[in-house]
Amino acid sequence: MSQILDNESAALDVAACVKAAREQRGWSGAELAAASGVSRAMIDRIERGSSSPTALVLGKLSAALGLTISSLLSRRTEAPARLLREDERAVWTDPSTGYRRRQVVAAPAYPVDVTEVVLPPGASVAYPAGSYSFTRHLIWVLDGALTFREGDAVHQLSAGDRLILRGAADCAYRNESDRDCRYCVVAAPT
Repeated sequence: MSQILDNESAALDVAACVKAAREQRGWSGAELAAASGVSRAMIDRIERGSSSPTALVLGKLSAALGLTISSLLSRRTEAPARLLREDERAVWTDPSTGYRRRQVVAAPAYPVDVTEVVLPPGASVAYPAGSYSFTRHLIWVLDGALTFREGDAVHQLSAGDRLILRGAADCAYRNESDRDCRYCVVAAPT
């Protein structure tokens, strides 16, 4: 069965994913709020599907839960298909920037998370250091140009370039060009 997430249904699917991850940890909403720095009210709205979280909020929630964003968004109970067509891969769009994540594969189905991302022109998405504290990340630019800030270091990446992140640091992805930037993020447990 296809798990396509459009802007209308993404909040419902994200809601179920966040709630399932929180409950699997045995945490209350207040405990997740304390661990993530996201307000209890926002977590309630996300879990009810009345608010779609931004990439930054998802980054804070996933870091607190000890999950990659990919793992958080692809939590399933059924076994993953060996063959997954492009139109069957889950897509999530950040409501504030238009940043789109299309899942290729995520843990626990596979030993690494692989995500295709499209960052629109002029868009910027930031993640807190906690999002990188339990994984190793590799960024591979497939098309366009990406300005990537890793702590105090700024990397200018073009199509074909790849960068292995050093460790946990506040990071930001920026597309300063006038066309989409498409890149792949591979995350592996440390």
